[in-house]
Amino acid sequence: MSDSTPSQPPVVPITPISAAVDNASRSQPSGPLNSVLSPLAHNPVTRTLRDVYNGFQERRSALGLSNPGVVEDISREVSRDVLLRNQMFAGFRAEFSKIFSTSPMFQTAHSLAMGNNGAMPPYSFAALYGSPKIFMQGNVNNEFSLSSQFNYRPFSALTLRNSVSLSPSTASQAQSNTVQVEATYKGQDFSVDLKAINPSVIDSPDSDLTGILVGSYLQSITPRLALGLETMWQRQTGDEPPQTITSYAMRYRAPTWIASAQLMPTQGVLQSSYWQKVAKQVDVGLDLNLSLMGTLSGAAGGAALGPMMGQLKNEGTATAGIKYEFRTSQFRGQVDSNGKVSALLERRVAPMIMMTFAGEMDHAKHQWGFSEIDHVLTKLQSASKIGLAVQIESAGSEEFMDQQEKAQQIAAQGGPPPIGDIPPY
Repeated sequence: MSDSTPSQPPVVPITPISAAVDNASRSQPSGPLNSVLSPLAHNPVTRTLRDVYNGFQERRSALGLSNPGVVEDISREVSRDVLLRNQMFAGFRAEFSKIFSTSPMFQTAHSLAMGNNGAMPPYSFAALYGSPKIFMQGNVNNEFSLSSQFNYRPFSALTLRNSVSLSPSTASQAQSNTVQVEATYKGQDFSVDLKAINPSVIDSPDSDLTGILVGSYLQSITPRLALGLETMWQRQTGDEPPQTITSYAMRYRAPTWIASAQLMPTQGVLQSSYWQKVAKQVDVGLDLNLSLMGTLSGAAGGAALGPMMGQLKNEGTATAGIKYEFRTSQFRGQVDSNGKVSALLERRVAPMIMMTFAGEMDHAKHQWGFSEIDHVLTKLQSASKIGLAVQIESAGSEEFMDQQEKAQQIAAQGGPPPIGDIPPY
């Protein structure tokens, strides 16, 4: 009597991937190349090095280290978020921007400026496009000076950047044309950044490389401490010898404060910063720049006349700043050791209107006697700056209007709405 039960296929045991790869490599036909590489891949020395590397990686992962950022931004909490190095302006500025879409991001802006002593062009047009992988921004002013930036992120750890600045020779604010390429790789607990500014082999008669090359590496040593270095190589022309400057960086992050320092031994320069969150909406920052080697003072001609004609003088500047964040506004103020006091107030007076007030007083220049009354107004103008900016945004789509309504609801519940321009990654 035959069995009517259908026959079951044989069960094949599951082989681990590592064992499968090992068996596949062993089952490959031995050729000339395999016979040469096999002793290099399968020997006690290679096996020991592989075990040491795997053990090091396991212990490294067990430390729980995070990415420390790049050397260029080790003091970003102070220099970018608290102090007013790049935010101060004078005169009147108006910006009209329109957001057409948010995913991907596309925005255009028209800017008008006046009364700033030529610091900003009277008119400029900017366009911005952003997506998870691509960021593009272009700017052209009334004198046809062009600046553009292109960022590409092939995967989350690598970012490629390219920026170009071109100015016609007839422009009142003409500056040298600049081309910069940069690559940043952010690993789990380290960052590598490579940058080239105006690299060229055409300007030199011997086809020598000219320009500026910068490379930096920052590694997390502990969950709070990160150490790194940065090296800059530069050669202006092919006739000049190249110059190399190396700096060493340190960043320490505590739960409520961050300290960083960067030392350039060959230049005798020390830059340090300290940031602390003293309250939920209050941040303070301190920045200190010291020139330890000193400069010659008291001699016309500087170092060419030798130390007998002048006196070595160490120089340093300390800057302290504070930032207050409110529901619809943000205030930042700073004072430095040279007697310069600055303040900036950003306030969103309406969902689509942002107003900025800026003021600066330089007390070191603000000194005169009773015999100089006629020059009071001139000195006041050179020692103080006052600026007013108005930014008007208009929605180009219903999607953006919906996001604005959500932002208003968040602000009504006590959360601060977004302030300022959208920063590129």
